[in-house]
Amino acid sequence: MSEDQDINDNQEITQTDQEDLTKKLPYPKSVFFIVSNEFCERFSYYGMRTILILYLRNILLFSEPDSKIIYHAFTMFVYFFPVFGAIISDSWLGKFKTIFYMSIVYAAGSILLAVSAGPDWIPQLAFSMLGLMLIALGTGGIKPCVAAFGGDQFVLPQQDVQLASFFSLFYFSINAGSLISTFLTPILRSEHCYGQESCFSLAFGIPGVLMVTSLVIFGLGKPLYKVAKPEGNVVVQVSKCIGHAIKQKMNRNKSDKQKDHWLDYAAGKYDEELINNIKATLKVLVIYLPLPVFWALYDQQGSGWTFMAVRMDGDIGFATILPDQMQVVNPFLILSFIPLFSYCVYPLLAKCNLLKTPLQKMCCGGLLAALAFGVSACISLWLESTYPVLPTSGNIQLRVYNPTNCDVAISSTGELNFNAKLGANAYLHQSDIQYSGDGLISFSLASETPDCSKLKDLQMNITTGFAYGIFIGTDESVPYKDDIEKTDDGNPVVRTLSSKEVKYSGDSTILVEAGNITQRTFDIGTYKIEGTNGEYKFKLGGKYVVMVNGATTSSIIVTEPNSVHILWLIPQYVIITAAEIMFSITGLEFSYSQAPSSMKSVLQACWLLTTAFGNLIIVIIESGKIFEKQSYDFFLYTALMVLDMVVFVWLATRYVYVENVESDSEDTELPSRNSHSSSIKEKDGIENPTYAE
Repeated sequence: MSEDQDINDNQEITQTDQEDLTKKLPYPKSVFFIVSNEFCERFSYYGMRTILILYLRNILLFSEPDSKIIYHAFTMFVYFFPVFGAIISDSWLGKFKTIFYMSIVYAAGSILLAVSAGPDWIPQLAFSMLGLMLIALGTGGIKPCVAAFGGDQFVLPQQDVQLASFFSLFYFSINAGSLISTFLTPILRSEHCYGQESCFSLAFGIPGVLMVTSLVIFGLGKPLYKVAKPEGNVVVQVSKCIGHAIKQKMNRNKSDKQKDHWLDYAAGKYDEELINNIKATLKVLVIYLPLPVFWALYDQQGSGWTFMAVRMDGDIGFATILPDQMQVVNPFLILSFIPLFSYCVYPLLAKCNLLKTPLQKMCCGGLLAALAFGVSACISLWLESTYPVLPTSGNIQLRVYNPTNCDVAISSTGELNFNAKLGANAYLHQSDIQYSGDGLISFSLASETPDCSKLKDLQMNITTGFAYGIFIGTDESVPYKDDIEKTDDGNPVVRTLSSKEVKYSGDSTILVEAGNITQRTFDIGTYKIEGTNGEYKFKLGGKYVVMVNGATTSSIIVTEPNSVHILWLIPQYVIITAAEIMFSITGLEFSYSQAPSSMKSVLQACWLLTTAFGNLIIVIIESGKIFEKQSYDFFLYTALMVLDMVVFVWLATRYVYVENVESDSEDTELPSRNSHSSSIKEKDGIENPTYAE
């Protein structure tokens, strides 16, 4: 037998053995624990984040700008911490311990936040902030580990096909958990508990329970896991190399020969391949410099756009869309837009010789983001035109309600000049009554109607720049300071003027005591006043006064309900989703086609940091409180994005594409901004980029 024949026989045996080995390798059962863990964790995170901005404003009573500052500071930390999570995992603890320990921190934060949102038996503000910080640390710590840990359970290359199915199942669990929680959690929030019109403790509690469940499921799979030892972190190596190069350059003798590149000063301690790979990576990272502004716009879907939705009409006939539920539009759109762009939009543009390079697509995506905010600014202007007209300094507003059977003449004395006549069961409203003082004003009441001689005069402290009301009664009249601004949560508010007990029956039953003129928050819907002919529909954003006089009732709209429909937000969601497809996904593809495969973890860390810095931009702008109107803020972000794209175009025109970058063509890993993974295979698809936080 010849030597060549022996080699051929050995090759055939090796190939046969390889095929047999592939057939014998079972699908790792451990991955089902990982997938279940991921579903519960993503449900927990997105459920909490969907309602967070309304919790900050409505329960913790921060102003809208301050709520946005805290919301985006939290998101910023969520994207800073993954860098440290990856370093801890790869350098010391390993993936399993990092996920497990950080999940404990995460669960503790979720429970603490849910408890803080309940009855005020603990310092609500302090414990809420502590809970958010623990959640940011926990989710950020596990973000770079989960999918990579799942990949470790497979034997490669023998189980390439099984690994692909794992990533598909993994991404499905992420999107399923995210979509369900984004839709469901606002419904839980809208329930009543602890005497409040909302139930944030329940809405935070369910995600908290899911996070504890996630931890338990992950722990139960420990006997089945393949746990690899830490092998060091590339980000740390790159940082040390760059630091050493800078130090050597600064300490060099002036007589020494100048090196071609400042990184070359690291030669001697670090090998040439690492230095060259860092040089190639830095060229890509220069393109990253304008990216944070995009995320400064994109991440306001959960803050500024939700505040817009609160002031809009969500009634669609058979149901009501809650303001925070609108966030679910983006993930639904992106699931359909990814194949649409891949198979229709991009091929058509290519035939027209348009947007053929990644940087051109990214520029277009950035301009679309600017357009989305331009649209949102215009919608905000429309919304602001529907807001109630508030009294200004030097003026007051006065509303007088007469639910009696008496014709009444009312007049004021002193600095305030007010004289009016009201018929029986009548209402009078005067705005812009000139008054610049601050003091006690007397009002005299008189009536020529028989049996109405008992009307009594009244006094009221009045300060310029506010609204006031007077409830006329046959025995006693009641003055009060009025509040005509729309509520923060968007629910209708009703003030009942009656000398007898009033019972409202509808989706819920509300009992108002006799003479109690305090405003009450109602659920939207139609209510019948028992014992009368009154039946009224209270809509989102409206403020109403209901006058009851025996069996006769009347309803007065003090503040008009929301009139701009919430579905007018869809155009800006469509545009921002298209922007995300062209900017985010294309940016990832560009990064990994232009940098060495050994630098993938470095690029992932920097990509996540662009999101962190984007949220930092929001924190800085909102801290400055430049404008009072939200529409002006949106125009500012629009202009900022356009200027940012000018810089991006300048950088892009100077960039020279690199061909045939060293990489593993069969194992090119694409980390999504949204995943917990530093190892996502390109051929397996990209996780829904919506779910990033």
